[in-house]
Amino acid sequence: MSLQTVDLASSAANQVQYLRSLPAIRERCTRVHNLAQKGKLEYFEYHPEKESEVIDFCSQIIQRDFGTDYSKIPPHSRWRHFDVGRPRVQPLIDSWKSSSPAPPDLEIAKRLIDLFLVSVLLDAGAGNQWKYTEQGASASFSRSEGLAVASFDMFVNGFFSADAKDPFRVDAAALDKISTEKVAAAMQVSSSNPMSGIEGRTGLLANLGLALKSQPGFFGDSARPGNMLGACIVNLVQRFVDQVSSDMSPDHPHADFLKTQSVSSPTGATKIHISSLFGLLIEGLNSIWPPSRTQLGGVSLGDVWPCTSLAGSGNPKRKNSIPDNVKFSPGVKTKSPAAAGEDLVPFHKLTQWTTYSLVEPIEKVLGWEVEGMEDMTGLPEYRNGGLLVDFEVLTLRPGAVSSYRETPTSLPKLPPSHPAIIEWRAMTVIELDRIADGIRKKLNFPFTLAQVLESATWKGGREIAKQKRPETGGPPIEIESDGTVF
Repeated sequence: MSLQTVDLASSAANQVQYLRSLPAIRERCTRVHNLAQKGKLEYFEYHPEKESEVIDFCSQIIQRDFGTDYSKIPPHSRWRHFDVGRPRVQPLIDSWKSSSPAPPDLEIAKRLIDLFLVSVLLDAGAGNQWKYTEQGASASFSRSEGLAVASFDMFVNGFFSADAKDPFRVDAAALDKISTEKVAAAMQVSSSNPMSGIEGRTGLLANLGLALKSQPGFFGDSARPGNMLGACIVNLVQRFVDQVSSDMSPDHPHADFLKTQSVSSPTGATKIHISSLFGLLIEGLNSIWPPSRTQLGGVSLGDVWPCTSLAGSGNPKRKNSIPDNVKFSPGVKTKSPAAAGEDLVPFHKLTQWTTYSLVEPIEKVLGWEVEGMEDMTGLPEYRNGGLLVDFEVLTLRPGAVSSYRETPTSLPKLPPSHPAIIEWRAMTVIELDRIADGIRKKLNFPFTLAQVLESATWKGGREIAKQKRPETGGPPIEIESDGTVF
């Protein structure tokens, strides 16, 4: 994957902070979706008339699995994956509570934050062949559930803890000693059971250890993710928000966003805003992402990518943007720094997936209230996106990626940085909003987006993939997974 570098001047801080915010995801993806409505995407054609088929398909899945008691639908969270086949999380909590001495709720929440965060970071596509057989059982699981169960076993066995007397934790001291060989052995990876991106996953874990040590204000002197709770997320994140807000110019179109973030602890329940948790993860974990990611003003942005369609005539700021002869490539500098970042599209898929997943233990164990969940977006990954392609809401333009097919009839296989993947993911974010709204109207129930992701689109993407490609159940567009994006 090539390094995408943009050299910015005074606007770099503004662009960086905006591109690392939740509103930026939906705003930039909307720009791409607007181009699609005009037929101006480079790689995909958009067929909105097909959305009704997706809505019907997903609605049927919801009714099949939940009847009409829609209030029982849980949110999209790593918790569901841990519990594939049988409950695992609640029995683990119960065992802690029945131990002597029993840990307080805060420590239980810390342990779950440790587990959920490290598991999500391992949750990039594992490929079509890998499977994991659970310890002490004969059941085997693949893909996200397999990665969840594998990481669960690793956690309860103390794989992520440097203290043998305190195995139920994740700390930097243990992550410092992790190697590809150790991770591969723990996840049962072999020549006959290959996993995509095992090196990338190991790299994320190693980088996580460095990030935990470098951010004691977030993760404490013991450098564990769960310390974000003990150190009081309210004060820590508000300090980050205040600093960012002071750096942003008042005339920036989104400068008010960070200023409006607030966290309060009124009498009774503790309340936090989702942007505070997301902001903590974006800031605290920024250094874990590979150096090959897009950089702006010398800052690695993580899951943010140049979109060639936005660099074209459809960009509303095209007149002041990058000259035609300037490309996003190593060493290239633009004479129009103020507009360069306008062609970047943020997704922050793993950070959002982590955020969704951490909300559940925070609410269930600590009883905190998390507000502002509507700011979160659908996750732009191959199940949600594959649903759109398999129902032909999105179709690849003829010959658009022919060089990425082994044969004329085989599935295209693209790297995550390919412009077609950026278009696909951007369209997925907005289409998930549209599909969720359609499901709400069809079933006459105010589903949250997290409920739709859990009960309908992610599951629907998997089911239609199995119908169309029964041998693999894989997505309609294959991804060259490096273990750090999907």
